[in-house]
Amino acid sequence: MLLSIEDFLRLRQSHSVVDVRSQGEFSQGHIRGAINIPILNNEERVAVGTDYKQKGQQEAIRTGFRLVGPRLLDIINETQQIVDGSKSPSPFGEGFGVRSEILVHCWRGGMRSSNFCQFVGMAGIKSHQLEGGYKAYRHQALESFKRPLQIILLTGCTGSGKSEVLRALKANGEQVLDLEDLAHHKGSAFGGLLMPQQPTTEQFQNKLFEEISQLDLSKRIWVEDESIAIGKIFLPHDFWLRMNESPLVQMDVSKDIRVQRLVSEYGSADRDEFLTIMGRVVTKLGGQHYNAAKEKLLQGDMASTIDILLTYYDKAYLNSIRKRRDRIQFNLDWNGIDADSFARELTNHIGTQEHIVH
Repeated sequence: MLLSIEDFLRLRQSHSVVDVRSQGEFSQGHIRGAINIPILNNEERVAVGTDYKQKGQQEAIRTGFRLVGPRLLDIINETQQIVDGSKSPSPFGEGFGVRSEILVHCWRGGMRSSNFCQFVGMAGIKSHQLEGGYKAYRHQALESFKRPLQIILLTGCTGSGKSEVLRALKANGEQVLDLEDLAHHKGSAFGGLLMPQQPTTEQFQNKLFEEISQLDLSKRIWVEDESIAIGKIFLPHDFWLRMNESPLVQMDVSKDIRVQRLVSEYGSADRDEFLTIMGRVVTKLGGQHYNAAKEKLLQGDMASTIDILLTYYDKAYLNSIRKRRDRIQFNLDWNGIDADSFARELTNHIGTQEHIVH
């Protein structure tokens, strides 16, 4: 049975999803909760593609069957494990994940997913094929970023604790998109330190789409003020345009408190790695500041190192915020201690979304 992308997204909350593309395609980007059972692995996909170009479609099909044949029993057994529930935790929490039937997709909803459904069907496993495949999902994701979002940007100098405040806002019932958490990066040149490997830009966008799809778009959404790039990933263009026209709320935190927070975050980082990253911003930091920061770092004085680095970061931030000062709704001082109380103070100041000019 062919499913539209709308029906697929609805049914996946109660059905396991099998992605039959190659491992390489899956790692580039995939649907949340999908399990990868490649009908053709990376090397086999290349072989079939080569035969298609050089010998035509029929020869490519024969090559595909020849390659899949020896692994067909393994494919069916792995799929059966999903149906039995031993290999398919639901990404949507307890109560979801009925596995008597599965949802299947490949890249364009073509031969790979169709053949997979026929193979497992002969083994008694009922499946439903996504019409348009993963390409339809990506189209849905990218189109979603064009929807109007009631974004409020939380901004402040480096080390202000914006992520901490966002978590407190969420705990207080506010809608939050934590871009740095999704990107596995804290935004600055040092933002990848002590963080997991970043996803691809494609997978980041998929994750962002999934997060937005769970929100009430008629209500405000708090987002940290970011550039279009967070580490190596890039925000979706339409989402970035929406951020660029959204109001800002500015946190004011003293430099001493920000230094303390950054020392706490990066104090355990490898010194050589930290120094290497410093070298990448030496031009913007300036040779004199770089040499002073390097000397303090080698002495083990992380607080003084951070203090010097903030000379550059604060200047860059102030230049950026000056260009957008007409979008600042208000400034609010924070002592950097009780994020929960500050989050409540923020929501009291912001009022209802009708008072925000978009």
